[in-house]
Amino acid sequence: MKPGIHPDYQPVIFLDTASNHPFLTRAVIDTKGREKMKWADGREYPVIKVEVSSESHSFYTGKHKIMDTAGRVEKFKRRYTRKKTT
Repeated sequence: MKPGIHPDYQPVIFLDTASNHPFLTRAVIDTKGREKMKWADGREYPVIKVEVSSESHSFYTGKHKIMDTAGRVEKFKRRYTRKKTT
């Protein structure tokens, strides 16, 4: 690989704002000017805030939300079916 053309692969903390769950991983995202957070190993890492992760997504947590699809279908049919002319 050519030196100097690849982004830095560095450790960052992703913070799930929905469940307030942090996890440490590595990424190539730009971390300049981001807030930092102390991890369990005593070092500080940049924080990337995300809205959804496996800790808060309904597919992984098993807390599925039931949508009112029948109401949506009826609304669609009322709006887009042709009215019969007699």
